[in-house]
Amino acid sequence: MSPTDCGVCADDDVARPDLSDPAPALPSARAVVLTLIALAMGGFAIGVTEFAAMSVLPDFARGLGVDEPTAGHAISAYAAGVVVGAPLLAVLGAKAPRWLLLIIFMALFAVGNGLSALAPTFEWMLFFRFLSGLPHGAYFGVAALVAASIVPREIRTRAVSTILMGLTIATVIGVPVASLVSQAYGWRWTFVIVAVLALLTVVLVAAFAPRDAARPGAGALRELAALKNRQVWLTLGVSAIGFGGMFAVYAYLASTLREVTGVGPEIAAWVFAVFGIGMFSGNILGAWAGDRFGFKAAAGLLIWSAIALALYPAASHNLWTLLPVVLAVGAGGGLGSILQTRLMDVADEAQTLAAALNHSAFNTANALGPLLAGTAVAAGLGWGATGWVGVGLTLGGLAIWAIAAWDGRRERDGAA
Repeated sequence: MSPTDCGVCADDDVARPDLSDPAPALPSARAVVLTLIALAMGGFAIGVTEFAAMSVLPDFARGLGVDEPTAGHAISAYAAGVVVGAPLLAVLGAKAPRWLLLIIFMALFAVGNGLSALAPTFEWMLFFRFLSGLPHGAYFGVAALVAASIVPREIRTRAVSTILMGLTIATVIGVPVASLVSQAYGWRWTFVIVAVLALLTVVLVAAFAPRDAARPGAGALRELAALKNRQVWLTLGVSAIGFGGMFAVYAYLASTLREVTGVGPEIAAWVFAVFGIGMFSGNILGAWAGDRFGFKAAAGLLIWSAIALALYPAASHNLWTLLPVVLAVGAGGGLGSILQTRLMDVADEAQTLAAALNHSAFNTANALGPLLAGTAVAAGLGWGATGWVGVGLTLGGLAIWAIAAWDGRRERDGAA
């Protein structure tokens, strides 16, 4: 089987395409660690703004004079920015060195969040959140390619997961801290913190990221070739629908804790930390499972998530039953690194666009989950309905996974 044939394979017991450009010798262990720390700092900054915006949603809703379901549109605006920005910036930057792209993307991210802190009205907030989201997916996509290029192939998923680990650490530490800062000094300081973290990432990437040259033959047309690949679209579909379940619950967790569980914001901050611990743990286990079982690991995590989300409505009435369920829902976030490396395997030469599109899909889920969950709540179905919306979206992602697996086997058998 040729490397190109592997682009349609659903399982990982076959040869993978060569992702080198060509690749130089691997850097030293110290250089790898420093590079991954620099890349993970960007993931941390993105994680704080993405998840803290949800945790402080009641605060900026009051501050900007809108109700909470309406304030949820700011989350959707950020996600829309990711969906638009990831492919656009990936294609526009196809000929640039990856280290330079990372610096540009993080600088733009810092500007967007700084402006969000200054938003005078909710309408401006929507625009600034959209602007902040533009570089999100492109940064993660390029950072994942850099991480995968500096380690042996057999631990690619774990290397990619370190970037997402920055995001999960943000949910454990950054989001609770941002929530406490919001309570003490106002919600605008949450976005100031993110802007500072983004600028720190710029410094770290400039200092430690490998100075790769532009890829030979790179360009917009080669990147756009990813759009012809059916397996790319199916993998993106798993992300866009399957991840929506987690966001359906997370976006309204603060409101559920207040209205259903009956706890105050000081307790809510720790519940968000429990969610983050779940994401951190799921990211580690998901990365291991991805390196060990390939695309099959995604199905296992989707089933896990569906069960956890189904338990959420009943568990939300008591803090002690809710905590383990929130932990389990967070663990479903381990799906991210599995899908990221899956796209590396099926995208052939269009690596940058495919890697970035995964975060467009992820934030399609970030927009879709809160939108459908907010609609269910607004219709009078109660805050617990967010869990059932999550179950439906997660099972939808599992159905797309099954189609992708079937299609990959069919194409592989036809090419044999």
